[in-house]
Amino acid sequence: MSFFGHDMLAPAIPVVEKIVRPALVYVFLVVCLRVFGKRQLAQLNPFDLVVLMCLSNTVQNAIIGNDNSLTGGLIGAFALLVVNYLVVRFFFGHRRLDQIFEGKPTVLIENGKIRRHALARELLTESELRTVAHRQGFRHLSEIQNCVLEPGGNFFVQGKAPSEDERFRKEVLDRLDRLSGLLEARGSRP
Repeated sequence: MSFFGHDMLAPAIPVVEKIVRPALVYVFLVVCLRVFGKRQLAQLNPFDLVVLMCLSNTVQNAIIGNDNSLTGGLIGAFALLVVNYLVVRFFFGHRRLDQIFEGKPTVLIENGKIRRHALARELLTESELRTVAHRQGFRHLSEIQNCVLEPGGNFFVQGKAPSEDERFRKEVLDRLDRLSGLLEARGSRP
């Protein structure tokens, strides 16, 4: 089928190559992101965002080859999705291997103290850590008991003081205890 003089459905390269190319690029990118750290997955600063945007454009031709057909693009996209599904399924069944490949969490704040060497290892600044704290609802880093950067790029942040919900729950329980005490005192009167 021809559309404006171009064959938009016939792939320009063999289908097997259209499947192998995305698989190889996928493996390469996953390994590179693992090697270059959790930061790329955690909090993107403008520099990281530019790198990821350029990275997708850079590997585009490696994925699709010399092919601008609709069929070729769909085969390449499908191959990426299948490879991702298979890798995730494989690692789900092999938890130990998944832990080895993913890496370990990095403790950034421990017992209320910032671990500067951990921040440096993850190439995170104290300013970026403050931004993470603000997103989690903390005004100051001094309010945080522990902060961990998980292998997948998520931050686990635990505050020092009880949360508002915990304070409310404690207040309600204290009032119930006082009320129970008053009722018992009245019930024991002759």
